[in-house]
Amino acid sequence: MYAKPIYVIDGARTPFLKANNRPGVFAAGDLATQAGKTLLARQKFAPQELDEVILGCAAPSVDEVNIGRVAALRMGCGEKVPGWTVMRNCASGMQALDSGVNNILAGRSNLVLAGGVDALSRAPLLYNDRMVNWFSDFAQKRSAGEKAGQFAKLPFGALLNPVIGIMKGLTDPMVGLLMGQTAENLAHRFGITRGQMDAYSVRSHRRVGAAQDAGHLAAGGGEVEALYDAKGRGRDRVVPAA
Repeated sequence: MYAKPIYVIDGARTPFLKANNRPGVFAAGDLATQAGKTLLARQKFAPQELDEVILGCAAPSVDEVNIGRVAALRMGCGEKVPGWTVMRNCASGMQALDSGVNNILAGRSNLVLAGGVDALSRAPLLYNDRMVNWFSDFAQKRSAGEKAGQFAKLPFGALLNPVIGIMKGLTDPMVGLLMGQTAENLAHRFGITRGQMDAYSVRSHRRVGAAQDAGHLAAGGGEVEALYDAKGRGRDRVVPAA
């Protein structure tokens, strides 16, 4: 029981997209900005009136590590509205909501934009340690002869065997299992059948449909305009706010 009532007044999301075995045209910051701008445009308050923006993100790109701050600026919240990021793997978005609730309860905030975002198709390919050391040695060579000699030592096997960032990120470092392997183990351990999982999914879709029919969700389920056209082609990247 909270000491005072806290309200979720609105929400928006971008459509879920398939990776298509290559990086998507939109970074996580693009998706967050598009959803946030759409959400804020229909509110009675200005974006600058927010007390803070909190985003959960499991894999922000290196050019938007504090994606909460980047998205807040691109959404037009202004420099005075703090933006910050939380990470709790798949629960990152829920942690952002929880952090917003706690700050409201503590009296630090009254109006918070909180949510989660990821664009995992853009998770990077990484060089392994052998390639990193080769580049380090190459950077120390000065003459053309030294550089040519270093090129002769290029480890092609390591060059063509990068570390797949998404696989590394989804592998538990304590037990060495991928998320999918853990799901299979749980299903086996607790006797969860495919039929039970499908029934659970159907129930979820039915609840969404009932909520839409009852008018509890915005048209289209609260989604912003699709970022892909009817043929699955990506539209132009979202233009940052001026």
